[in-house]
Amino acid sequence: MLSPKYKPWHLVPFAIKYARLRFARRPVLVNFEVTMRCNAACGGCDYWKTPSSVRSSEVSSFVEAARRFDPMMITFTGGEPTLRRDLEEIVAEVARAVPYCYISLLTHGGMLTVERAERLWQAGLDQLSISLDYLDDRHDVQRGIPGLAAKILALVPELRARGMAVRFNTVIRDDNLDDIMPIVRHARTVGAGVNLSVYTDMKNGSRDHLIRADQQAPVQQLVDALLAFKRRHRGVITNSDWYLQQLPRYLRNEMPEPCRSGETTIHIDPHGLVRRCPDFPADKPWREYDGYKPIACNACYYACRGEAQAPLTLSRFQDLIA
Repeated sequence: MLSPKYKPWHLVPFAIKYARLRFARRPVLVNFEVTMRCNAACGGCDYWKTPSSVRSSEVSSFVEAARRFDPMMITFTGGEPTLRRDLEEIVAEVARAVPYCYISLLTHGGMLTVERAERLWQAGLDQLSISLDYLDDRHDVQRGIPGLAAKILALVPELRARGMAVRFNTVIRDDNLDDIMPIVRHARTVGAGVNLSVYTDMKNGSRDHLIRADQQAPVQQLVDALLAFKRRHRGVITNSDWYLQQLPRYLRNEMPEPCRSGETTIHIDPHGLVRRCPDFPADKPWREYDGYKPIACNACYYACRGEAQAPLTLSRFQDLIA
């Protein structure tokens, strides 16, 4: 959903910026990983094992990198970004520096309150993205935070009532295929959006929730349902049609084309180093970024891969700013 600070006529400069970045093969989205620390204990991730001592080496500002890349979208992520006590200042500085840029925050939501959300919104956020993989306490178990699902489900309507844009970030797993459409329908009910990705073992080697070979038929049924829902209700599901359509092919290992992560999406870590995707090591200071070449990697189907392959269409732009 377009942030209230933007009006319909702002879509034109956004569209021009998007086309310019795509044709120049420059990042459309820059993810600022403001910390690798996290106070959750997710089974598919080990960021929560990051020692608290790294706090002293986290950079205090991302504004120079924001100006250099001048992307159409910026996401503040981590780790858990709300652990940064200076997050409001970081957001505000970047928001002032980059015109026509849609700024979001990706959080597990465990530390988020209405008051903190409002401060971040006033600092310059256009969207709050909250992780949600189940609508019940299975989400608490997976994230290692008791009461998390109930807190998120109670918080989101309050945020929406105050005019804040909210999106659920949902990971498709082997045990939540039947939960995806209920999450999507719930998002529509409360006026939120949903962005989907597929579970990968690349973060810490845990294969517990990989989609199994015998789940191909349910996955295809889910994709068909998502596409049908998307046609009826624009602005809820923010994945491109292309991404959703190719998902079964990826899971069947029928995607031989190289990964183009690092082309339309990059990640800059808490120490100012750039990486092509969230699970690759940082390899150079952001000032030395000169693009990443496609590589033979089939380890994930994140947006930085799937959406980089999506055709440049008006429909894709509409998905991004919906």
